Amino acid sequence: MQHRIPRQASGDIPWPPSGDLPGLRPGGADADTALGAALAAVVSGARRRAVRDGDRQIDTAHLLHSLLEHDAEARAALGDGPQLARLLGYLVQRSIGYGLRWQSTVEDSGAVPVVTEAAGFSPPAAASLEYARARAERRGGTGARGTDLLAALVVDPGARAVEVLGRAGVDPAAVLSRVDSHVEPTS
Repeated sequence: MQHRIPRQASGDIPWPPSGDLPGLRPGGADADTALGAALAAVVSGARRRAVRDGDRQIDTAHLLHSLLEHDAEARAALGDGPQLARLLGYLVQRSIGYGLRWQSTVEDSGAVPVVTEAAGFSPPAAASLEYARARAERRGGTGARGTDLLAALVVDPGARAVEVLGRAGVDPAAVLSRVDSHVEPTS
């Protein structure tokens, strides 16, 4: 079966990630630790947002919203003020507008097998977290950064985060290009 998700331009981080995703459990403490301090607040914020929205799992749109609230570098990679304001507006409307059709459903982009049990994260969200870790390791970093997670969120064209970006007029390929152009070289 051919995946709908392209490999990243550098070609050395597989998408979707293979193998199990250690630490991605409903409690989330292991996932927070594995991602590092920089993204612990992002994951915690996404978890609170999912609970408040009545969703069974954290999905990529929850991660995107929380990432934009907590990480200035990720916000800067999205472009100018009006575009960012429009994107945040769509994310806020999620619980009262078009996001209601997602409520209590599992996000499935087709890139990874659907997990029907409550694993804490939708399959695309779990894969995005693993992909962010892989980017950080490739870079030689000690933990994933917000821009690693942003890159992971935009490479899956079937993810809810990408749907929201599209509605706000944000080109995911341009975001990935901006993120990749600012990657620190490996030490």
